Amino acid sequence: MGISIVGLFIAAVVVIVLFKAVRMVPQGYEWTVEAFGKYTHTMSPGLHFLIPIYQGVGRKINMMEQVMDVPSQDVITKDNAVVKVDGVVYFQVLDAAKAAYEVATLEIAILNLVMTNIRTAIGSMDLDESLSKRDEINTKVLVAVDQATHPWGVKVNRIELKDIAPPRDLVDSMARQMKAEREKRANVLEAEGFRQAAILKAEGEKQSKILEAEGDREAAFREAEARERLAEAEARATQLVSDAIAAGNVQAINYFVAQKYIEAFKSLAEAPNQKFVMMPMESSGIIGSIAGIAELAKEALDRPSTPRPPAVPR
Repeated sequence: MGISIVGLFIAAVVVIVLFKAVRMVPQGYEWTVEAFGKYTHTMSPGLHFLIPIYQGVGRKINMMEQVMDVPSQDVITKDNAVVKVDGVVYFQVLDAAKAAYEVATLEIAILNLVMTNIRTAIGSMDLDESLSKRDEINTKVLVAVDQATHPWGVKVNRIELKDIAPPRDLVDSMARQMKAEREKRANVLEAEGFRQAAILKAEGEKQSKILEAEGDREAAFREAEARERLAEAEARATQLVSDAIAAGNVQAINYFVAQKYIEAFKSLAEAPNQKFVMMPMESSGIIGSIAGIAELAKEALDRPSTPRPPAVPR
Protein backbone atom coordinates (compact mmCIF):
# COMPACT_ATOMS: atom_id res chain seq x y z
CA MET A 1 0.00 0.00 0.00
CA GLY A 2 2.89 2.35 0.89
CA ILE A 3 4.72 1.47 -2.32
CA SER A 4 1.67 2.33 -4.47
CA ILE A 5 1.30 5.72 -2.77
CA VAL A 6 4.96 6.54 -3.36
CA GLY A 7 4.60 5.44 -6.98
CA LEU A 8 1.63 7.68 -7.50
CA PHE A 9 3.49 10.58 -5.89
CA ILE A 10 6.50 10.03 -8.13
CA ALA A 11 4.26 9.81 -11.18
CA ALA A 12 2.53 13.05 -10.24
CA VAL A 13 5.88 14.78 -9.76
CA VAL A 14 7.04 13.53 -13.15
CA VAL A 15 3.84 14.86 -14.83
CA ILE A 16 4.24 18.25 -13.14
CA VAL A 17 7.90 18.43 -14.13
CA LEU A 18 7.10 17.52 -17.71
CA PHE A 19 4.30 20.11 -17.74
CA LYS A 20 6.71 22.76 -16.47
CA ALA A 21 9.49 21.67 -18.79
CA VAL A 22 7.53 21.45 -22.04
CA ARG A 23 5.91 24.72 -23.15
CA MET A 24 4.12 25.61 -26.41
CA VAL A 25 3.82 29.33 -27.30
CA PRO A 26 0.78 30.14 -29.50
CA GLN A 27 1.06 32.17 -32.68
CA GLY A 28 0.93 35.93 -32.12
CA TYR A 29 2.46 35.77 -28.65
CA GLU A 30 5.92 35.78 -27.11
CA TRP A 31 6.77 34.59 -23.61
CA THR A 32 9.67 35.73 -21.49
CA VAL A 33 11.79 33.17 -19.59
CA GLU A 34 13.09 33.89 -16.10
CA ALA A 35 15.72 32.00 -14.13
CA PHE A 36 15.04 32.39 -10.44
CA GLY A 37 13.08 35.61 -11.26
CA LYS A 38 15.69 37.10 -13.64
CA TYR A 39 14.97 37.56 -17.36
CA THR A 40 17.08 35.33 -19.56
CA HIS A 41 15.48 35.12 -23.01
CA THR A 42 12.20 35.25 -24.98
CA MET A 43 10.36 32.29 -26.43
CA SER A 44 8.85 32.76 -29.91
CA PRO A 45 5.74 30.86 -31.09
CA GLY A 46 6.32 27.09 -31.11
CA LEU A 47 7.47 24.24 -28.83
CA HIS A 48 10.08 24.97 -26.13
CA PHE A 49 11.74 23.06 -23.26
CA LEU A 50 12.57 24.60 -19.89
CA ILE A 51 14.52 23.37 -16.93
CA PRO A 52 12.01 22.79 -14.17
CA ILE A 53 12.41 24.70 -10.93
CA TYR A 54 15.36 26.65 -12.42
CA GLN A 55 13.48 28.27 -15.31
CA GLY A 56 9.92 29.57 -15.56
CA VAL A 57 7.65 31.65 -17.75
CA GLY A 58 7.73 35.33 -16.82
CA ARG A 59 5.30 37.42 -18.97
CA LYS A 60 3.05 36.44 -21.83
CA ILE A 61 3.10 39.33 -24.32
CA ASN A 62 0.60 39.80 -27.14
CA MET A 63 2.60 40.72 -30.28
CA MET A 64 -0.41 41.40 -32.52
CA GLU A 65 -1.68 44.89 -33.29
CA GLN A 66 -4.10 45.91 -30.58
CA VAL A 67 -6.92 48.44 -30.44
CA MET A 68 -7.65 50.52 -27.36
CA ASP A 69 -10.47 52.99 -26.87
CA VAL A 70 -9.68 56.44 -25.48
CA PRO A 71 -12.50 57.50 -23.12
CA SER A 72 -14.24 60.84 -23.58
CA GLN A 73 -12.67 63.79 -21.79
CA ASP A 74 -13.30 67.54 -21.54
CA VAL A 75 -10.71 69.67 -23.33
CA ILE A 76 -10.45 73.48 -23.27
CA THR A 77 -9.53 75.09 -26.59
CA LYS A 78 -7.40 78.18 -27.10
CA ASP A 79 -10.50 80.41 -27.17
CA ASN A 80 -11.82 78.89 -23.91
CA ALA A 81 -14.44 76.63 -25.46
CA VAL A 82 -14.98 73.27 -23.75
CA VAL A 83 -15.28 70.26 -26.06
CA LYS A 84 -15.65 66.55 -25.38
CA VAL A 85 -13.11 64.39 -27.20
CA ASP A 86 -12.69 60.62 -27.49
CA GLY A 87 -10.65 58.44 -29.80
CA VAL A 88 -9.01 55.11 -30.54
CA VAL A 89 -5.38 53.94 -30.53
CA TYR A 90 -3.77 51.20 -32.64
CA PHE A 91 -0.44 49.92 -31.25
CA GLN A 92 1.78 46.86 -31.52
CA VAL A 93 4.50 45.44 -29.28
CA LEU A 94 7.79 44.94 -31.14
CA ASP A 95 10.04 43.99 -28.22
CA ALA A 96 8.45 41.65 -25.68
CA ALA A 97 11.20 42.06 -23.08
CA LYS A 98 10.97 45.87 -23.06
CA ALA A 99 7.19 45.81 -22.96
CA ALA A 100 7.33 43.37 -20.02
CA TYR A 101 10.05 44.97 -17.90
CA GLU A 102 10.46 48.64 -18.95
CA VAL A 103 6.97 49.78 -17.92
CA ALA A 104 4.29 48.52 -15.59
CA THR A 105 0.69 48.32 -16.89
CA LEU A 106 1.57 49.08 -20.51
CA GLU A 107 -1.96 49.82 -21.68
CA ILE A 108 -2.66 52.30 -18.89
CA ALA A 109 0.60 54.10 -19.65
CA ILE A 110 -0.24 54.38 -23.37
CA LEU A 111 -3.76 55.56 -22.59
CA ASN A 112 -2.57 58.34 -20.29
CA LEU A 113 -0.02 59.48 -22.86
CA VAL A 114 -2.69 59.69 -25.56
CA MET A 115 -5.17 61.61 -23.41
CA THR A 116 -2.51 64.09 -22.27
CA ASN A 117 -1.27 64.80 -25.80
CA ILE A 118 -4.85 65.21 -27.09
CA ARG A 119 -5.42 67.94 -24.50
CA THR A 120 -2.13 69.58 -25.48
CA ALA A 121 -2.88 69.52 -29.23
CA ILE A 122 -6.46 70.80 -29.00
CA GLY A 123 -5.56 73.34 -26.30
CA SER A 124 -3.24 75.10 -28.78
CA MET A 125 -6.06 75.57 -31.35
CA ASP A 126 -9.22 77.61 -31.62
CA LEU A 127 -12.59 75.84 -31.69
CA ASP A 128 -12.95 76.21 -35.46
CA GLU A 129 -9.45 74.84 -36.02
CA SER A 130 -10.02 71.89 -33.71
CA LEU A 131 -13.20 70.99 -35.61
CA SER A 132 -11.72 71.38 -39.09
CA LYS A 133 -8.13 70.14 -38.58
CA ARG A 134 -8.74 66.68 -37.16
CA ASP A 135 -6.05 65.09 -39.31
CA GLU A 136 -3.50 67.59 -38.05
CA ILE A 137 -4.42 66.80 -34.44
CA ASN A 138 -4.14 63.05 -35.12
CA THR A 139 -0.66 63.52 -36.58
CA LYS A 140 0.58 65.65 -33.68
CA VAL A 141 -0.66 63.22 -31.06
CA LEU A 142 0.68 60.19 -32.98
CA VAL A 143 4.20 61.62 -33.28
CA ALA A 144 4.36 62.57 -29.61
CA VAL A 145 3.00 59.25 -28.28
CA ASP A 146 5.11 57.13 -30.63
CA GLN A 147 8.30 58.84 -29.45
CA ALA A 148 7.32 58.41 -25.81
CA THR A 149 6.51 54.69 -26.16
CA HIS A 150 9.57 53.77 -28.24
CA PRO A 151 11.68 52.86 -25.13
CA TRP A 152 8.93 50.42 -24.11
CA GLY A 153 9.32 48.41 -27.32
CA VAL A 154 5.94 49.58 -28.61
CA LYS A 155 5.03 51.01 -32.02
CA VAL A 156 1.94 53.25 -32.11
CA ASN A 157 0.57 52.91 -35.65
CA ARG A 158 -2.50 55.15 -35.64
CA ILE A 159 -4.41 57.50 -33.38
CA GLU A 160 -7.85 58.60 -34.53
CA LEU A 161 -10.19 61.07 -32.85
CA LYS A 162 -13.66 59.59 -33.08
CA ASP A 163 -15.69 62.60 -31.96
CA ILE A 164 -15.14 66.25 -31.05
CA ALA A 165 -18.37 67.54 -29.50
CA PRO A 166 -18.63 71.25 -28.62
CA PRO A 167 -21.21 72.48 -26.08
CA ARG A 168 -24.87 72.54 -27.08
CA ASP A 169 -25.13 76.34 -27.11
CA LEU A 170 -22.15 76.55 -29.47
CA VAL A 171 -23.70 73.92 -31.73
CA ASP A 172 -26.95 75.95 -31.90
CA SER A 173 -25.00 79.14 -32.60
CA MET A 174 -23.01 77.45 -35.36
CA ALA A 175 -26.23 76.09 -36.88
CA ARG A 176 -27.75 79.58 -36.93
CA GLN A 177 -24.59 80.98 -38.46
CA MET A 178 -24.58 78.27 -41.12
CA LYS A 179 -28.25 78.91 -41.90
CA ALA A 180 -27.63 82.64 -42.25
CA GLU A 181 -24.67 81.98 -44.53
CA ARG A 182 -26.72 79.67 -46.73
CA GLU A 183 -29.57 82.19 -46.92
CA LYS A 184 -27.07 84.88 -47.89
CA ARG A 185 -25.63 82.63 -50.57
CA ALA A 186 -29.13 81.83 -51.86
CA ASN A 187 -30.02 85.54 -52.02
CA VAL A 188 -26.83 86.29 -53.92
CA LEU A 189 -27.55 83.50 -56.40
CA GLU A 190 -31.15 84.67 -56.79
CA ALA A 191 -30.02 88.26 -57.43
CA GLU A 192 -27.47 87.00 -59.94
CA GLY A 193 -30.22 85.04 -61.66
CA PHE A 194 -32.44 88.14 -61.90
CA ARG A 195 -29.49 90.11 -63.25
CA GLN A 196 -28.76 87.54 -65.93
CA ALA A 197 -32.45 87.35 -66.83
CA ALA A 198 -32.62 91.16 -67.20
CA ILE A 199 -29.50 91.15 -69.37
CA LEU A 200 -30.88 88.41 -71.58
CA LYS A 201 -34.24 90.19 -71.82
CA ALA A 202 -32.53 93.45 -72.82
CA GLU A 203 -30.44 91.62 -75.38
CA GLY A 204 -33.58 89.99 -76.77
CA GLU A 205 -35.40 93.32 -77.00
CA LYS A 206 -32.37 94.85 -78.69
CA GLN A 207 -32.23 92.08 -81.26
CA SER A 208 -35.99 92.33 -81.76
CA LYS A 209 -35.75 96.07 -82.44
CA ILE A 210 -32.83 95.55 -84.79
CA LEU A 211 -34.76 92.92 -86.73
CA GLU A 212 -37.86 95.11 -86.71
CA ALA A 213 -35.85 98.04 -88.07
CA GLU A 214 -34.35 95.78 -90.71
CA GLY A 215 -37.86 94.64 -91.64
CA ASP A 216 -39.13 98.24 -91.82
CA ARG A 217 -36.16 99.18 -93.96
CA GLU A 218 -36.80 96.29 -96.32
CA ALA A 219 -40.53 97.09 -96.43
CA ALA A 220 -39.80 100.76 -97.17
CA PHE A 221 -37.42 99.73 -99.92
CA ARG A 222 -40.05 97.43 -101.42
CA GLU A 223 -42.73 100.10 -101.10
CA ALA A 224 -40.49 102.68 -102.78
CA GLU A 225 -39.76 100.25 -105.56
CA ALA A 226 -43.49 99.56 -105.98
CA ARG A 227 -44.23 103.31 -106.08
CA GLU A 228 -41.50 103.76 -108.65
CA ARG A 229 -42.97 101.03 -110.80
CA LEU A 230 -46.45 102.55 -110.39
CA ALA A 231 -45.11 105.97 -111.30
CA GLU A 232 -43.46 104.54 -114.39
CA ALA A 233 -46.73 102.84 -115.37
CA GLU A 234 -48.72 106.02 -114.80
CA ALA A 235 -46.17 108.04 -116.75
CA ARG A 236 -46.42 105.64 -119.64
CA ALA A 237 -50.23 105.69 -119.52
CA THR A 238 -50.20 109.48 -119.39
CA GLN A 239 -47.85 109.57 -122.36
CA LEU A 240 -50.15 107.31 -124.35
CA VAL A 241 -53.19 109.45 -123.50
CA SER A 242 -51.29 112.65 -124.30
CA ASP A 243 -50.29 111.22 -127.68
CA ALA A 244 -53.91 110.28 -128.30
CA ILE A 245 -55.14 113.76 -127.37
CA ALA A 246 -52.51 115.32 -129.55
CA ALA A 247 -53.78 113.14 -132.39
CA GLY A 248 -57.28 114.52 -131.79
CA ASN A 249 -58.78 111.40 -130.16
CA VAL A 250 -61.80 112.36 -128.07
CA GLN A 251 -61.75 109.03 -126.20
CA ALA A 252 -58.59 110.10 -124.40
CA ILE A 253 -60.39 113.07 -122.90
CA ASN A 254 -63.17 110.74 -121.79
CA TYR A 255 -60.53 108.53 -120.12
CA PHE A 256 -59.28 111.41 -118.01
CA VAL A 257 -62.77 112.50 -117.09
CA ALA A 258 -63.82 108.96 -116.12
CA GLN A 259 -60.67 108.44 -114.07
CA LYS A 260 -61.19 111.61 -112.04
CA TYR A 261 -64.87 110.78 -111.69
CA ILE A 262 -64.09 107.33 -110.20
CA GLU A 263 -61.45 108.78 -107.86
CA ALA A 264 -63.98 111.29 -106.57
CA PHE A 265 -66.51 108.51 -105.83
CA LYS A 266 -63.77 106.52 -104.09
CA SER A 267 -62.99 109.45 -101.81
CA LEU A 268 -66.65 109.83 -100.95
CA ALA A 269 -67.03 106.11 -100.18
CA GLU A 270 -63.94 106.04 -97.95
CA ALA A 271 -64.88 109.14 -95.96
CA PRO A 272 -65.19 108.45 -92.18
CA ASN A 273 -68.71 108.07 -90.73
CA GLN A 274 -70.14 108.01 -94.23
CA LYS A 275 -73.17 105.73 -94.42
CA PHE A 276 -74.92 107.06 -97.52
CA VAL A 277 -73.48 108.41 -100.75
CA MET A 278 -75.63 110.59 -103.05
CA MET A 279 -74.66 110.05 -106.64
CA PRO A 280 -76.12 112.76 -108.90
CA MET A 281 -74.94 111.23 -112.12
CA GLU A 282 -76.10 109.35 -115.16
CA SER A 283 -75.21 105.72 -115.55
CA SER A 284 -74.86 106.09 -119.28
CA GLY A 285 -72.11 108.66 -118.78
CA ILE A 286 -69.88 106.25 -116.86
CA ILE A 287 -70.60 103.44 -119.29
CA GLY A 288 -69.68 105.67 -122.19
CA SER A 289 -66.49 106.70 -120.49
CA ILE A 290 -65.58 103.06 -119.89
CA ALA A 291 -66.32 102.30 -123.53
CA GLY A 292 -64.06 105.18 -124.53
CA ILE A 293 -61.28 103.71 -122.37
CA ALA A 294 -61.69 100.36 -124.11
CA GLU A 295 -61.48 101.99 -127.55
CA LEU A 296 -58.39 103.91 -126.44
CA ALA A 297 -56.70 100.74 -125.22
CA LYS A 298 -57.59 98.96 -128.50
CA GLU A 299 -56.06 101.73 -130.60
CA ALA A 300 -52.94 101.65 -128.45
CA LEU A 301 -52.57 97.94 -129.07
CA ASP A 302 -53.14 98.28 -132.82
CA ARG A 303 -50.61 101.10 -133.16
CA PRO A 304 -47.14 99.94 -134.18
CA SER A 305 -44.72 100.20 -131.32
CA THR A 306 -42.16 102.97 -131.52
CA PRO A 307 -38.89 102.85 -129.68
CA ARG A 308 -38.82 104.80 -126.42
CA PRO A 309 -36.34 107.64 -126.16
CA PRO A 310 -33.38 106.82 -123.96
CA ALA A 311 -33.71 107.82 -120.32
CA VAL A 312 -31.93 110.97 -119.37
CA PRO A 313 -29.65 110.33 -116.42
CA ARG A 314 -30.56 112.27 -113.28
